[in-house]
Amino acid sequence: MGDDRLTLMIAEDDYLVREGARAAVAADPRIEVIGIASDAPELLRLLEDAVPDVVLLDIRMPPTFTTEGIDLAHHVRRHHAGVGVVVLSQHADPEYALELLKDGSAGVAYLLKERLGDSDRLVQAIDEVRDGGSMLDPRIVEALLEAQRRRSASRLAGLTPRELEVLALMASGRGNAAIARELTITDRSVEKHTNAIFRKLGLAEEIDLNRRVAAVLFYLQRSHD
Repeated sequence: MGDDRLTLMIAEDDYLVREGARAAVAADPRIEVIGIASDAPELLRLLEDAVPDVVLLDIRMPPTFTTEGIDLAHHVRRHHAGVGVVVLSQHADPEYALELLKDGSAGVAYLLKERLGDSDRLVQAIDEVRDGGSMLDPRIVEALLEAQRRRSASRLAGLTPRELEVLALMASGRGNAAIARELTITDRSVEKHTNAIFRKLGLAEEIDLNRRVAAVLFYLQRSHD
């Protein structure tokens, strides 16, 4: 195998999925599976004896089948620096993806279990995280974008008609003075409206330029839905 040898541990409670993962990587002679676990405690015991290049794990595992896989992924990344993590999920859940990636995406991949039938895709994800890269399943990316669109629409719904007018003019590239002239209001009124817009869109802590850009992006995203 040479210097390109890659060691892998698999943590999955479902026997068929576990063996499917093993079979999916078996065709690549570089990959050596050095440990198989059916739950988080068993994987942690395996990690005491050997540290692989990559861990492949299920996002839901015993005992509660909720976030054990995410918690385990964070543990591996914190206590075994440099170990890549590929997380498998049955569903494209944006909340799980955000929780998984809250500390950064480097060395993390999030794929749907249906990708086990695509061994090339799975091996590509393993290679990516081993080298510090990341990969998200396209369906998970779509779910994240849709969740962001819903959040954006919800925040924009909280703006008053006047604030929406100000935001629309902001999106057209006008500064505060030009907006004031267009709406026949004072510069101070424009400033009050923009501050309210930033606050309602959750942008109050950003610097002014970033706030304007982010607010415009919220508006343009809504306009193109």
